[in-house]
Amino acid sequence: MFTAARLGAVALTAAVLAGSAAPALAATASPVPVPAGLYGKSDPTYDGVWRQGLSLLALHTQGVTPADSAISWLTGQQCADGGWPSYNADPTKACTATTEDSNATSSAVQALVALGGHDDAVTKAVAWFRTVQNKDGGWSYNPGTPSDGNSTGLVVSALYAAKTDPATVTKDGKSALDGLHGLQLGCTAATAVQGAFAYQPDKAGKLVANDFASAQAALAAGSGSLPVAAPASSSASAPSSASSSAPSSVPAANCSDSKGAASQYLARQLSSGSGHLTTQLAGAKPAPDYAGTAWAALALANNGRSDDARQAVEWLRQNGASWAQGNGTPQATALALMILDARATGIDPQRFGTADLVAQLEATGPAPAATPAPSSSATASASASEKSDKSSNASFSAWWLILVGLAAGAGIGIYISYSRKTRTRPRP
Repeated sequence: MFTAARLGAVALTAAVLAGSAAPALAATASPVPVPAGLYGKSDPTYDGVWRQGLSLLALHTQGVTPADSAISWLTGQQCADGGWPSYNADPTKACTATTEDSNATSSAVQALVALGGHDDAVTKAVAWFRTVQNKDGGWSYNPGTPSDGNSTGLVVSALYAAKTDPATVTKDGKSALDGLHGLQLGCTAATAVQGAFAYQPDKAGKLVANDFASAQAALAAGSGSLPVAAPASSSASAPSSASSSAPSSVPAANCSDSKGAASQYLARQLSSGSGHLTTQLAGAKPAPDYAGTAWAALALANNGRSDDARQAVEWLRQNGASWAQGNGTPQATALALMILDARATGIDPQRFGTADLVAQLEATGPAPAATPAPSSSATASASASEKSDKSSNASFSAWWLILVGLAAGAGIGIYISYSRKTRTRPRP
């Protein structure tokens, strides 16, 4: 049974993950002291582990070696049974099993796999996933509640990251993939929503398309996990106008193809939203779903629809500043997701429009142990730019001297002419 406080916590967490509530939350000063090793300055109660995992992942993709305190904070949050809570203010106290968080655990697992050297923690987490798996093969946000598309997708991605075949993770004869596909709208659904994922079945047991669930589950449908690999021919540049103006011309997917149909649905939703997904909380007007858009880009990039992914990233590049800097408080989750998006689509996150996302994320947490030296290409570019500047300055100086000389000459000529004229005039 959920208490009123627990229901409030779950609702707030869902809003944070959806991204729409981030700026509003950032306006309120954190009532909880933020640990020194944690990224982000806002209240960590509902998303501490979640944002830490994503932040470590994002910085690792950029060659940043995080501070030991950042990694030890994350590993120190793990519960004895292998799961992670959303946040444990006092890790010396045992976790409450019913409040352990499958989403936070997924984020932590994928970060620790990427960092390497944490096999024991990852193995314990996979064991925990098995113990809290539901009979339909899926997972809920907290153990003991019905499976949902977001949580099941995130756990399946974590299993892929941990080199554990989701088909072998079973409960009562149902595998993790059964749980995932059981929440996807298939060939019997209306054509417009085929491939979408539901959050949960409605009261009548019907699956209703949910864009945010679709964005997170589609990565798992494509056997993907974080970080999504950069494209082979990465140009580290902004998306072209052609790729950001319309979805790709990928052939229509068969409705029975989980990966293809999910990607096709997301691409269609992004196109109809001019590059972004939309969310609508109860009693509120529809608004851009920043987090959903970021996850859609990751899924599409992983699933081979790079043009569609870049369409979403281009929209974030132009509009994501308010999400990343909600009311002046840097949002670690937003920065981390956009870094991961940029990497997955071959864009330099240090030149994300006018923003250096990496520097902004670093500034929200402990100083990194090491940062990468500038690449040879970047050094060559800087050197070429410096030479160009010197050449331009030299050229400018030469022309300036010529102009000064001409002006001086002209001035002297005028003066001589004037003097000659005044000499012929009678004195007053």
